[in-house]
Amino acid sequence: MAKIGFVGLGIMGSHMAANLVRAGHEVTGYDVVPASVEKLLQAGGKPAPDIAGAVAGAEVVITMLPDSPQVAEVVLGPGGVLESAASGLLLIDMSSIAPETSREVAAAGAARGVRVLDAPVSGGEQGAIKASLSIMVGGEDDVFEAARPILEDLGRTIVHVGGHGAGQTVKAANQLLVAGTIALVSEAIVLLEASGVDGERGLEVLAGGLAGNRILDLKAATMLARQFDPGFRIDLHHKDMGIATTAARSAGVALPVTGQVAQLVAAAKAKGHGSLDHSALLKVIEDLSGR
Repeated sequence: MAKIGFVGLGIMGSHMAANLVRAGHEVTGYDVVPASVEKLLQAGGKPAPDIAGAVAGAEVVITMLPDSPQVAEVVLGPGGVLESAASGLLLIDMSSIAPETSREVAAAGAARGVRVLDAPVSGGEQGAIKASLSIMVGGEDDVFEAARPILEDLGRTIVHVGGHGAGQTVKAANQLLVAGTIALVSEAIVLLEASGVDGERGLEVLAGGLAGNRILDLKAATMLARQFDPGFRIDLHHKDMGIATTAARSAGVALPVTGQVAQLVAAAKAKGHGSLDHSALLKVIEDLSGR
């Protein structure tokens, strides 16, 4: 069992840290929201007053933060992870950020003798709760093998996809697929209901055929009920679609459908739906159809 510092105890991070506690690790956590730290304390973890407190004595530090600027500040900034880290520390950044930021963090870590992985996740809040996340890992082979036992306490599908930043590229591909699928499920619901077909029965049939997908499995019922309590917020998916389109430019490839779906996500944010679940893309499709 490891001594783990965990920075970022939000919707995903709080459940992930709790799972590590249940697995027997000694987890010390920090978040800018005191209530999130209290939640870890109730799960059996230890509170830290700041980032340095979470890092002190840790063998492994995990960060789970909203975006690249927060990762850069928490890891590279004054009072950050690297400033407090001992040589040999294993830093696993599980945030979804730009690949270039992951490479910057890895280079800065190497200069201080800190081993770094980028390991973004997919599976949403339920995946975090059930420790069934899909984890896509970028970094060196030996560091991945050292981290594997800890990652196995958080997810079921754990794949080393390449060098530093590769995990973030795969996460960008994941996010464009998820957003595109949500948009198409939304269109299917609008078409079914506008045509007088019972949406629940229609989606039940679709889920059993070639059109079946995880969005239908996990979100069809709440979308039909227009319940958009956040498991993964529109605001975060908007950020991720920006990462995907930027990655496409860097790779010199055209992703025309991704571009269109990114605009739908942007419209959802612009309409004030940023705090809702990403399945609230249905509201945008309904608006476009005058429904």
